[in-house]
Amino acid sequence: MPLSEHEQRLLDQIERALYQEDPKFASTVKSTDLRTHMRRRLRRAAFVLVLGFAILLAGLITLEDPARTAVGMIGFVVMVGALLLAMTAWKRLQPGAPDLHVVDGPDRPARPRAAGRSGKSRPSGGSSSGGMKDKLEERWKRRWEERGGDR
Repeated sequence: MPLSEHEQRLLDQIERALYQEDPKFASTVKSTDLRTHMRRRLRRAAFVLVLGFAILLAGLITLEDPARTAVGMIGFVVMVGALLLAMTAWKRLQPGAPDLHVVDGPDRPARPRAAGRSGKSRPSGGSSSGGMKDKLEERWKRRWEERGGDR
């Protein structure tokens, strides 16, 4: 949704005040891309994965049987958490990820939306194009029509 002229002027005024108050911070924020944050998250996930593996190995090598199981499980849980973090960061880094660009930012031109639409496009081919939601809607419509519709 585009900003009104008044909102745009207020935003510009806030931006100018930020540049005057703290130019170093403003230039850092302006130059930082969201992909940078995702790459940083991937590096952290890799570090935590190695840490979890080290915990797992340390527990298996140095501890006795009752503690070995608990420390091994903790290491495994840390590794799974790191993999989940890495997978979400990797997914957002892939081309075409919708939430990595600022709307109307320099990387991507603004896309006009059709009036009255939420921005999500629906396949026009009915249930043959895939989505489970479309299949359920088609089934619902078919059953509704079989029962007589608006009696």
